Amino acid sequence: MPSNMRGKEYMMERFRMEIESLSKNEEFARVVTAVFMSRLNPTLEELDDVKTAVSEAVTNAEIHGYQGKEGIIYMELQIEGQQLTVMVRDKGVGIRDVRKAMEPMYTTDKSGERSGMGFSFMEAFMDQVQVESEPGRGTLVTMKKKIGR
Repeated sequence: MPSNMRGKEYMMERFRMEIESLSKNEEFARVVTAVFMSRLNPTLEELDDVKTAVSEAVTNAEIHGYQGKEGIIYMELQIEGQQLTVMVRDKGVGIRDVRKAMEPMYTTDKSGERSGMGFSFMEAFMDQVQVESEPGRGTLVTMKKKIGR
């Protein structure tokens, strides 16, 4: 147990789910995340921040990872102490240059409908964002946020 948790109730909980890469499932992922993190008694602002970040990660997996085709998006939510970790993974096309993809306004979308701000929003609303990707194998986005500072 971490030293800063001695004398406090220490909990670690985990939830996993798989959803089809359909746009209607983005809202479902947001709601499930909000319900799971509710046990931390988050503020409305914290709830909104996390839901926005989850929305961006799931939408990226659907639109960019699977390029609108069928696929499975894997989500894992974890609470350890007061820290929420959200992992969103796809087995899609992957990202050739993660650093470039994380630049604000960068997008591979040729339709002009996407702003290229997905990773920027994730970074703005979460404490930590890590992206691991391999072309042809998919992408894993790990986001962390301490709830109830």
